[in-house]
Order: sequence, then C-alpha cells, then structure tokens
Amino acid sequence: MNAARKRTRLPAHGKVTTVAVNSTQYETSPRIALLNELTAQQLRDEWRRLHRGQPPRLSRDLLIRTIAYRMQELAYGGLSKAIQRKLAVLSKELRLKGGVVVTPDLSLRPGARLVREWRGRTHPVIVTENGFEYAGEVFPSLTKIAHAITGAHWSGPRFFGLIRKRASNGQSHSDAAGTHTENEAANG
Repeated sequence: MNAARKRTRLPAHGKVTTVAVNSTQYETSPRIALLNELTAQQLRDEWRRLHRGQPPRLSRDLLIRTIAYRMQELAYGGLSKAIQRKLAVLSKELRLKGGVVVTPDLSLRPGARLVREWRGRTHPVIVTENGFEYAGEVFPSLTKIAHAITGAHWSGPRFFGLIRKRASNGQSHSDAAGTHTENEAANG
C-alpha cells in the first residue's frame, strides 16, 4: 500500500453500556466524519464489524452513508417496531403491485381539540386516550361523530379537515370549510 492510499483508521469503539450511552452519542459525529478518510477496504472492514456480515457491492459513497446510519442506529436506537411493520407492508405492496400509495398518518395527541362549524353551530371535539369526546360522550372514531352531527355518512377525518380532497388540477383543497384545530385558531 503506497503512502497516498494510506488512510486514517477509526478510533477504537468502546463498549456501549447503559452508563456510557451519552458518551457514545457524543462520539458518533467525529467517528462519522472520519469515514471519509478510510480506504475502501477499511470501509468494508467497518461494515463487517457493524453489521456482522459481508458488505454488499455498493459505491464508496453509499457504503459511507450506510455505515454512518448504522453507527447512529447503534448510538441512538433504530426504527420503532411500528415503523418497521409499516415499511414491511409498503415493501410487500411495492413488490406485488409495482407501486405504493402512502397515506398521511392521523396522529392526534390526547388533549388535541378539533373544532368544526356545521350549519351555523360550532362542534368541538377533544382527542382522548380512548377515542374522541363530543357533547359529553366518548366516540371510538371521528366518523361516528360526523354521522351524529350530520345524520349522513361522512369520512370523519375529512369532515374535520384532517384529510384534504385532491382537486382535478392536482392541488389539494379542503372540502370541510370552517374546520380548524385549536392551534390553527390561535394562529389566525
């Protein structure tokens, strides 16, 4: 190996314990920065150490990125089980259908307040741990509340403006005028 090809070695990575988690997190950035200084062979060795397997045939750039991701994953934790399941479902759908349709998550935290005006009357809904509270009653879904308010079948998330309908020109617009969350109301 000539002198021009000789690159820096990563500093030894100490054992990770519950006590040393914070120091491991602080060590991650400098270690990632040093990846650019490693030779291709050193990068493959680092891959083997972190993944406990043979590295795939990737470009040097992708190898650095995947090693950096793995270092962060070990220091900070990986994807949650829920996200892993969702990715598995999307991956299967991609294999079977050749494409995926991603719908936005409706992640409403308990305590969030939704307000919808319908036929001149304001209808406040509070998100709870067990569902949605409306008019002193707990409902399992926004759709049930939308039905109670209108007497017709509506998509609850759409009725409360959480899902926007696609216009024919590709832009989105709300079909639930008068709907807002308390944060939107406070911000105008």
